[in-house]
Amino acid sequence: MSFKQWQIILSVGVLTVMNSGCTPGAKSPKTDKEKYSYVIGYQFSKNLKSQSVDIDSGAFIAAMQDVMSGKPAQIKEEEMAQVMQKMYEERTKKMSSEAGDNLKKGKDWLVANKKNEGVVETASGLQYKVVSPGNGAQPKATDVVVVHYRGTLLDGTEFDSSIKRNQPAEFPLNAVIKGWTEGLQLMKKGAKYMFYIPPELAYGEQGRPSIPGNSVLQFEVELIDIKGAPAETGKEMPHGKKPSAKK
Repeated sequence: MSFKQWQIILSVGVLTVMNSGCTPGAKSPKTDKEKYSYVIGYQFSKNLKSQSVDIDSGAFIAAMQDVMSGKPAQIKEEEMAQVMQKMYEERTKKMSSEAGDNLKKGKDWLVANKKNEGVVETASGLQYKVVSPGNGAQPKATDVVVVHYRGTLLDGTEFDSSIKRNQPAEFPLNAVIKGWTEGLQLMKKGAKYMFYIPPELAYGEQGRPSIPGNSVLQFEVELIDIKGAPAETGKEMPHGKKPSAKK
């Protein structure tokens, strides 16, 4: 994410919270306006946390109060840009360092993991383990699949789960990360596998919110159903990108 993009995210979030008209405080939201304001603040703060943005909540609230009450900024405009640039550079440096550490840890972990009973490694580096083999058809990359899944980092941190939502995910198999596209094609309908996906088959050095750069991802996946070629939906697919229109 560029410095300019980062500024936009912060600006939009702060302005949205300020324009909601809710004065920060400890009271529980009761009116529709208070609840709406709380939800916006909660979602924005959750986004900051997921991207490991370290802020001082007291200073953050003070800035909103200054703007809403018409007080002048406590930091000059030119210094604001310098502060933002410094923060962005420090965060980028930290993330790059963490991604480097994750790459080494992940490689070492995968070397050890492929020695475990039942673990198979493909030519791409994808590792998998059959939990239940299933007995139905196998999907093609152009198929839509219906799955239940749970994704965790190597330390056990859960970053996504259709199981927890109690709602199976449905998506085109060629619209997700490479590890899923390859791995699901190995499965038969009704099967349950464990996938151990190296970063080059997942999100690489950039990572994504709640997934640090160069993370090895572990997935428990159950293939519930296989459908035909997808129609354009425009929906955000789990662990992938929006599917493009097919000609």
